[in-house]
Amino acid sequence: MPVNSGGMGMRQATTAPFPHATRAWTALTLGVAAQTAGTVFVTTPAFLIPLLHTERGLTLAQAGLLASAPTLGMVLTLIAWGALADRVGEKWVIAGGLALTSLAALGAAAAPGYLWLGVFLLLGGAASASTNSASGKVVVGWFPKDRRGLAMGIRQMAQPLGVTVAAVTVPSIAASGGIGAALIVPLLLTAVLAVACAIGIVNPPRPVAAMVSSDRPRNPYRASGFLWRIHAVSVLLVVPQFTLSTFALVWLVTELHVPALAAGILVGSAQFVGAVGRIGIGVLSDRVASRVRPLRWVAISACVVMLLLAAAGQTGWLAGAIVLVIAMTVTVADNGLAFTSVAEMSGSAWSGRALGVQNTGQFLAASAVGPLVGVLIGLVGYPLAFAIVAVCPAVAVPLVPRDGAERDHL
Repeated sequence: MPVNSGGMGMRQATTAPFPHATRAWTALTLGVAAQTAGTVFVTTPAFLIPLLHTERGLTLAQAGLLASAPTLGMVLTLIAWGALADRVGEKWVIAGGLALTSLAALGAAAAPGYLWLGVFLLLGGAASASTNSASGKVVVGWFPKDRRGLAMGIRQMAQPLGVTVAAVTVPSIAASGGIGAALIVPLLLTAVLAVACAIGIVNPPRPVAAMVSSDRPRNPYRASGFLWRIHAVSVLLVVPQFTLSTFALVWLVTELHVPALAAGILVGSAQFVGAVGRIGIGVLSDRVASRVRPLRWVAISACVVMLLLAAAGQTGWLAGAIVLVIAMTVTVADNGLAFTSVAEMSGSAWSGRALGVQNTGQFLAASAVGPLVGVLIGLVGYPLAFAIVAVCPAVAVPLVPRDGAERDHL
């Protein structure tokens, strides 16, 4: 009888709702919506390139510069927004950042020329970075450790959702109403979400130790090399991820001779599968009670699939398409794992800054992938370029902290 009673108690403890579940899921829902809205603003200029280039007479370089302005703004402010979230909490960082983004979208919609359009896009990107650091911080703050993998996997769906919303709405609106009309979409989304987050998000409670004003919070970067290693691994794993997101479509069309419409549907489907895969790998990390172990598996798998992709293109379009879907799923799976690990290991007093550093490194690496891999493809072709890119996840494998390092750090 005692044994059965104990077993029943354990099952009840495992399946019972965790404390503050309503606030946690509300914060997650609003956090995903907030980052989705911010992503719509950041990616909108990319979907204006056809209009700017074919109808407005801008060169591809000029249109591309405008499209990169929001990302540049994000890189400049990610750490600052994270530091502010550490100091004042997540609620007003998210709501305030979205409000500023909506104002920048309004300015961009009314901009009298391309110079001012670029300035407002830069400012809007700088403001929207608030959601990247603070939404992850609020999710980690509210969810218990054994549910954070699932929660952060769901949160990581915000980026592909934002891209999807922009892709579906912006081109058609821009074609009929122009640039200003297209920018109304992110303007409305960010304005509405700013109000919703100001009302609905509650800052998670902080550990007592983090609230003691007489003691400065311990700097996790000085305690061990754990965070630096995670940052380095994430930068290396960005390379195959953005190689595929940037060049998969053109590879299918030019090398495998897949029709453009079919290639677009294939790439879009692969992104959706990858978004769902982020949730799956997050749940797996909860089950094995480790972020770094699945992260190592992802790094090994990314190396393997890039090598397979290098060979698959030589065997026909069907094999190439199948391997591409697998590769695009695998190469995005690390994001949630690394993000959750950084937030957990940095602690509530430092997680905003640490997540800012994490995102900054990834965005900088991502911005370099396009031109560098593009040059590489031009020199050696797609198969060898994919094989060379596989070196990055291979180098990342030994950099992943060892199993147990999380517990040692805590």
